[in-house]
Order: sequence, then structure tokens, then C-alpha cells
Amino acid sequence: MSRSARSGFQPRLRPGLMLSVAVVGLAFLVRSAQPQPSPEGTALDLCAFRPIFVEDFNSLSVSGHPEDRQRWFAHTPWGGDFGDAAFADPELAFPFTLRDGILRIEARKGADDKWRSGLLASAHPDGTGFAQRYGYFEARAKLPEGPGVWPGFWLNANQPRADKDPGVEIDVLEYYGQFPEGFHSSVHIWDNSGADDNRVSDHVTPVSYGSLYRDFHTYGVDVEPDWVIFYLDRHETWRLATPAELTKPLMVLVSLALGSGWPIDRTPNPSIMEIDYVHVYERDPTGGQQHDCR
Repeated sequence: MSRSARSGFQPRLRPGLMLSVAVVGLAFLVRSAQPQPSPEGTALDLCAFRPIFVEDFNSLSVSGHPEDRQRWFAHTPWGGDFGDAAFADPELAFPFTLRDGILRIEARKGADDKWRSGLLASAHPDGTGFAQRYGYFEARAKLPEGPGVWPGFWLNANQPRADKDPGVEIDVLEYYGQFPEGFHSSVHIWDNSGADDNRVSDHVTPVSYGSLYRDFHTYGVDVEPDWVIFYLDRHETWRLATPAELTKPLMVLVSLALGSGWPIDRTPNPSIMEIDYVHVYERDPTGGQQHDCR
């Protein structure tokens, strides 16, 4: 996700954006005649974990005011939102609504011709809220359809604004609506020293054309001291060695942004991302003997 630089916190496009655009263009320049199936990698054994953060969206606790202590904060905690739709404070029926245990995040163009949308963060600007360094993070979601949509499920280091240590961001899901044959996962190392020495590792997971907006899927990542392992529908899609810079707990973010350098003149108005749940687990020393591990 594009977001503020840690040094100065001025909104800008991320250094990896051009790489992502190039990878997307390479991966989807030619649409295959036959849809590519979802990867069938190693299946996740959820019995190895126990839940520590369970959000099933039977109700919603969210605020855009830093002093409020709701479960979710409606902006990036470090300041400086991103994309071509402003992330709005929650109001009646916008941008967050609940329907039968499903959270709907809506992006809408108003009468002023400006787009607004929604973001949820599990930590607040003062660092309070939920964050976890290691464990399995998962969301079940159905993505919006159409060019210009840019939904994401991602993790970010929960550290003070003035902290000069490198920050780690893990994008479990980053989807560009122009390319419905896949989605990105990535790991960013943000240099907060002022040297602007940022790094990114990026992976594209191919899927059947349009399957991500036709149906719900689970998107997950297992963050361990040695490996960061990504999953689609609890089957492994990609892994890489855990960066040494991962020293801080990770907050959870879900967002429906627009743009990312792509035009939004044909983006459906409104566009809606649906989230069934967000769950976070930790390694279970009992081996799953004391809880339901489905």
C-alpha cells in the first residue's frame, strides 16, 4: 500500500510501486485463454495455533478520533492516508455497514465529485490497540470488481512516529482491479533513518479470472522467526525468510483504496469490499488440544 514516509510522514507513493506496476503488467499483459487455477501448495494446519484476536463483525467498534478507544481506528495510525479516495470517519451507513455478520467497506463518489472510502487499523496513533509480532493472520473477504479498485489486507509495524528503527510492512493481499487474474503479496522494509533505503519483495499469485470478486476467499500469512509464509484459502502460495528488521509487533489493517497510479474514471460507483472476519492466532503449545482449530 502507498503510505506516508516514516521520516516526516508526508504522503507519497511507495518506492516499490513502480516495481509492482511492472510486475502486474508483465504478469497480466496477455490474458490466457484458459483461466489459471488457484495454487495448491502445502495446506495450513490451524490446529498448531490458538485464536488471540477474533473479529467476526457481529458488531462494529470503530472511530476516526485518536482519543476514542474503539477496537478499530479509521485511519493509518502514523498519519497520511493514501490513494485517490479519502478515508472517511465513520458516519451513519458510510463507509462501514454490517449485513448478516459481513462488514461492507464502501467507496463512493459524492456530489462534490470526490471519492471517499474506508480503512480499519487495529492500533491507534498512541500505539494502543492490538498488535502481534508472530502468528497467523487471516481475513476472509470478497473483493470489489472493476478498474481502479485497490483493496488490501496488510500488517504494519506498530512503532512510534519518532522511532528511527526500520519498519516492516507485510501485504497479505494487494489487489489491482485492472488485473482480475491475480493479486500481490509483498514484504516492505521501510528505512526510517532518512537515507530512503527502502526495500521490497513482491509476489503475484495467479487465480481463475474474476474469482476474487465472485466469491469469498481467505487470505493469510504465518509470520514466524524464520519464515513469512503466505496462504490463499489456507494453501501456501509463497514464502521468504523473515527479515531481521522484524522486531516490532504488527498491527492489522483492512482497506479499500482507489488508484495506486491507475485511473479511476471507470471505477464503479459505489465499489464495495466485503469482509467476513479478521482472525489472528498464536502458536499453541498444547498442539490444539484445548480449542476448536477449524
